[in-house]
Parts: sequence; C-alpha cells; structure tokens
Amino acid sequence: MSTTYPAGRTLSTAITDSWTMTRRELAHWARQPVQVVVGLVFPVMLLLMFTYLIGGGRGIDGDFKDYLVPGILTMTMAFGLEATMLAVTQDLGKGVIDRFRSMPMNSAAVLVGRSVADMLQSAVGLIVMIAVGYAIGWRWHEGAASFLAAVGLLLLFRFAMLWIGIYLAMVAGKPELVQAVQILVWPISFLSNAIAAPESMPSWLGAVVEWNPMSATATAVRGLLGNPSPVGDSWAGAHAEMLAVAWPLVLIAVFFPLAVRRFRDLSR
Repeated sequence: MSTTYPAGRTLSTAITDSWTMTRRELAHWARQPVQVVVGLVFPVMLLLMFTYLIGGGRGIDGDFKDYLVPGILTMTMAFGLEATMLAVTQDLGKGVIDRFRSMPMNSAAVLVGRSVADMLQSAVGLIVMIAVGYAIGWRWHEGAASFLAAVGLLLLFRFAMLWIGIYLAMVAGKPELVQAVQILVWPISFLSNAIAAPESMPSWLGAVVEWNPMSATATAVRGLLGNPSPVGDSWAGAHAEMLAVAWPLVLIAVFFPLAVRRFRDLSR
C-alpha cells in the first residue's frame, strides 16, 4: 500500500528523511565490520597482485605503477556493489521496506540514504587505495586542483554504478540472484584500459575498450594526475575528460528514475 504524503512536504524534509536512512545504513557498519574490512582489502589485493605478481605494461611508456594505480582506482569504484545490492534485496525480503512505506516519509529516502552510505564507504576505500598506491611508489605529478578533480570523477563514476546496482537489485528481487548480476562487473572492468593499454590489443578490441565508460574515467584520471595515458588517435581517447563526465551523467539520468519508479511500483 502506497503512502500519501502531506502537501507541505518540502525538499528539506526529503533531505532529513534521506539522512535518517543514511544513519541507519551507517549503523550496520558497526554490526558487520568483517564485510567492511573485506570491501577495503579486496581492491588492495588486486593492486598488489597486478603490480608484483602479474606485472605488464605493454604499450606503456614509463613506470607501469603510474599507469596501473589510476586504473585500479577506477575499477575499485565498480567493485563492492554487491553489498548495497544485497542490503536492498534483504530489506525487500524481510518486509523492512513495507514498514518504511507506511511512515510519512519521502518515498525515495530509503534509496538515497543507502546511496549516501555507500558513497561514504567508497570515499574511505578510495583514501585507502591512494595511500597504498603511494606506499608502493605511485606518484601523481599535478597540483591539488587536478588531484581533487580526479577524485571527483572517480566518485561520480561510483555514483553512476551505484544506481545501476540499486535498480538491478530491485529487478533481481532476491539476494541469491545478486551474485549473478554482480558477475557482470567483471567483463566491464577487464574490457577497459584499467590494466592494459588499448594499443596492446587487437584493433577491434581496442576500439571497444576505448568507448567503455570505465576507460573514459581511467584515462581522464591519469591525465589529471599527470600519469602515463596512451590514447592513440581515437575520438574517445582524445575527449576522455568530457566522456568521463558525460557517461556517468547519462547513466544516472537513466537509472536513478528507473530505480525510484521501480521502488514505488513495488508498493502497488
């Protein structure tokens, strides 16, 4: 049963409702510390594995770590979505969402609160990854403004991926189906320039890789940080910073309203 909200509800009330839901999600961190730690450690393991065990760097001039770390930072923004997706499906399955719907609160506050909590955790994870990258010898070579712009692009990409995950979680409906959906992140990640330059790939595959939204963010971040970023002669590579903003905004414009509409439809 859907809730009828008072006509006087304002944007400030919606923000208050969303913050209440955010604090609810943050309280789960204290009860599930292992899940939080695993989410932080997994990308660190990836970075160390690709740096010291697998190596690489074909088609890249300079230190491979300077190319790899921004790519892994970008991949990190796509990983860990299963925690948010599981939280959404578990709330749906346990009837928690139904109880929230019976309360006089903004209908989107539950999803917004979940997304804000996820973004806070993503920001913490990004800080950890930057520290680890610095510890293994990676350096950025531009000023503070460029560094903050790179971080902003990474978080924007995460925000877009997050709303895709929330929508797919509600479509899946069950926690056991979330893992199957999460597997889709892997081909998207490895069909990007996060860990290998498109110039080292067959021409047809390199073209696909360069138009991957993750590739746009990784290339733009490398450029802002002054790290090596071979882009070839493609339009996508030459306009990576523009695409790094455009791709996430398009994805958010599509999946945010889809997620909110799906959430509202579940109450009918």
